Amino acid sequence: MQLSERIAECRLCAQRFAATETGHQPRPVVWFRSSARILVAGQAPGARVHASGIPFDDASGERLRDWMGLSREAFYDRDHAAVVPMAFCFPGYDAKGSDLPPPPICAATWRAEVMAALPSVRLTLLIGGAAQGWHLGRGPVAARVAAWRETAAQGVFPLPHPSWRNTGWLKRNPWFEADLVPELRAAVARVLEAE
Repeated sequence: MQLSERIAECRLCAQRFAATETGHQPRPVVWFRSSARILVAGQAPGARVHASGIPFDDASGERLRDWMGLSREAFYDRDHAAVVPMAFCFPGYDAKGSDLPPPPICAATWRAEVMAALPSVRLTLLIGGAAQGWHLGRGPVAARVAAWRETAAQGVFPLPHPSWRNTGWLKRNPWFEADLVPELRAAVARVLEAE
């Protein structure tokens, strides 16, 4: 059985998810091929992605694709981009309706094997604290994003989550769209042109 099929059948968190306010079943969203040149490393699918089975199939995805300078078609071409979150399933909501964090067991079980199965990756986007922590070590997201030039030369871009919740941060930090986004778009174009 292929790695992607094994992940799709994973039910390690069934009891954990059943105990959340959403009381849902696992539905791993697996979106990668070994030929992918770009790795989008995120947190975990949200409720909409859980329903559709398509990563970043929401307004956050529109913003992310805009940052990358990619059409929807190019982004969802698995030979172009692998979307590998820290947890493949929607973690659910807590009693206050807030997103629960990605269960660590998912990354502990699958992440190293998935990373080894992506030998063609030339550009990595680290979205949010969990992904940045796993790939770069612990640190504040805002500081990592502000220091993006330190890792961009190695093909790694730390990014805030493209959620509407970060609109205020983006307005307070105009350098992100003025400086980082053009460099990110150029890096994406270079990687895809090299195919």
